[in-house]
Amino acid sequence: MSITRASMTRGKAARKVLRALRAHGLRPYRTEQFPTRSTYLRDLAMSAPRNSPSPSRSSYKNAPTRSVRVDGVDFAYRELGPEGGVPLVLLIHLAGNLDNWDPSIVDGLATRHRVITFGNRGVGGSGGSTPDTIEGMAHDAVRFIRTLGFDQVDLFGLSMGGFVAQVIAAEEPHLIRKVILAGTGPAGGHGIDKVPALAVQATIKGALTRQDPKLSLFFTDTASGRSAGRAFLRRLEERTDDRDKDISLTSVRAQMKAIKRWGRQAPSDLSAVRQPVLVANGENDRMVPSQNTIDLAARLPKSELVPLYPDSAHGGIFQNHNDFVARALRFLES
Repeated sequence: MSITRASMTRGKAARKVLRALRAHGLRPYRTEQFPTRSTYLRDLAMSAPRNSPSPSRSSYKNAPTRSVRVDGVDFAYRELGPEGGVPLVLLIHLAGNLDNWDPSIVDGLATRHRVITFGNRGVGGSGGSTPDTIEGMAHDAVRFIRTLGFDQVDLFGLSMGGFVAQVIAAEEPHLIRKVILAGTGPAGGHGIDKVPALAVQATIKGALTRQDPKLSLFFTDTASGRSAGRAFLRRLEERTDDRDKDISLTSVRAQMKAIKRWGRQAPSDLSAVRQPVLVANGENDRMVPSQNTIDLAARLPKSELVPLYPDSAHGGIFQNHNDFVARALRFLES
């Protein structure tokens, strides 16, 4: 059996992450056989506390797109789940719009929590110009949350959204109750400033091979990784009506500039983030290298690190969505 240079590189990266995990007294998570998506969501809904509101019957694929005016700019958003409790606001990755959230994750979380996704300024159906700093995106998110009338929310930040969530948690301690961070890292983290270049390379390769660049950016080049990637892309296409607009090239450039700045700036003092934080990733993330996940968890005073998902990359939470949702729900309700 031949061993490719790419597989050797992945093996070295995985061994490096395993050594870091062991140094923190942790072991990598091992994949188990999970129930089907429909059975899993049914069981989650049935296990909700008896005194909680009944979950909404709608799913993310048919949740209506709404709009709210924030300081003269319209922000597009969707929400579903029960009405009561602390809402969970989702912050998306680079170049992501409302339709880039995995319905399996949104639907799973919405069985027990009010979930809100929204488009960053200048992205998809949201108006205005996209900020070219993470701090600017964070300030937009706070204004959006307050305009909806919330005094306290939970945050779930994915990749670039995780950068934004860190800023909000530090600057708005009374607004944020709990935080979930996935596929992300701290300011100045290893390799983060290279994310824009990797995204451009994957986009070019995808155009030449007629494959969605998310396959190579979010998943490992293994049989299970490729299979999970194809399943993820099918889930993203479940919504057929009222889909969000694609992000413009101008907005992508602004976001890339913001990410590069985040990756090159001095590390933030994460000891100031006092909220409980759940941190997750795959063990082979090449976009935001997995060692950043371990570093992030070690530097946050009240963090809980999900053992890194094996044979999983930047989209580890998509590949292992059933396990991730179960852990996220336990964290939010603990």
